[in-house]
Amino acid sequence: MNSQIRCAHCRRRFAPNPRVKAQRFCGAKPCQQARKTQWQRQKMAADSDYQANQRDGQSAWRKRHRDYWRQYRQEHPAYRERNRLLQRRRDQKRRPSALAKMDASAPVSFVEPGIYHLIPATAEALAKMDALPMTCHLIPMA
Repeated sequence: MNSQIRCAHCRRRFAPNPRVKAQRFCGAKPCQQARKTQWQRQKMAADSDYQANQRDGQSAWRKRHRDYWRQYRQEHPAYRERNRLLQRRRDQKRRPSALAKMDASAPVSFVEPGIYHLIPATAEALAKMDALPMTCHLIPMA
């Protein structure tokens, strides 16, 4: 009598191979792909050497194919437009909280011409990385 079990991916019944003790996936190609994906996720979570090898392999591929994404975007305008639309939506969601560029300037406030005394402000008050913090005090001309 051949017992059957349910596939962990497609949920169909199948007869497991008696030589594979803990078989949970049937032999269908999508189910085998799901099995491999699950194995890779578990391996990435548990094995730091495997993570490093995967990262190095991806880095080497990117170096060999430097213009891959540029060519892909040129050849797939629908992908490019969809990406732009989704980025605009993400930007709109973030805008109320603070979407800022590192080199963006604050609105300019014009001060009366005169002589000013510049005093360095504290570093904690900085918002921009390249800003020179100063506090301006007006010295009235007599």
